[in-house]
Amino acid sequence: MINLVLFGPPGAGKGTQAIFLARKFNLVHLSTGDLLRQEIAAQTDLGRIADEIISKGELVPDSIVIDMIESKLKKPKTTVGFIFDGFPRTVPQAQALDQLLRKHHSKVSVMLCLEVEKEELIDRLLKRGLTSGRCDDADAATIENRINVYNEKTAPIIRYYESQGKYHPIQGTGPIEEITSRLKETVENM
Repeated sequence: MINLVLFGPPGAGKGTQAIFLARKFNLVHLSTGDLLRQEIAAQTDLGRIADEIISKGELVPDSIVIDMIESKLKKPKTTVGFIFDGFPRTVPQAQALDQLLRKHHSKVSVMLCLEVEKEELIDRLLKRGLTSGRCDDADAATIENRINVYNEKTAPIIRYYESQGKYHPIQGTGPIEEITSRLKETVENM
């Protein structure tokens, strides 16, 4: 089984590239934001709990997100693995994901990290903000704060996967097709 963690700062292109990788390698694309919305829409037990938490303006606890991921792992598969997009975001989440995958006789195969300079990220997100309707993409100060939070709280995951020999930096600038090609080549060479 192939399990990819697609990683990078806000605006690095994870969502765009995750869709390509999922199709190319027959992987289930697991976006935690999408999972939450699906569970809430389906009114599952986890979805109802998550909806109640979100409606209070709070963050959904890791344990609920892990339970949602596990429910996807338990479903019959016609794919060869998963691509995790937006998860893990902290070292404890990465450890919980490792524990969950071990329980299902699997593991993270590789962490693909899209690397993009801060100025490029800000530019990309401001442009996306013009069409996305997302308020967090419309203001340079908010974007800069998101990048700072990523650098402080999320980027330490790099060391976690690097210590396991699973970290693979990928240049995340240039035409989308070139970035896609870099990712594809890395996965094929695993």
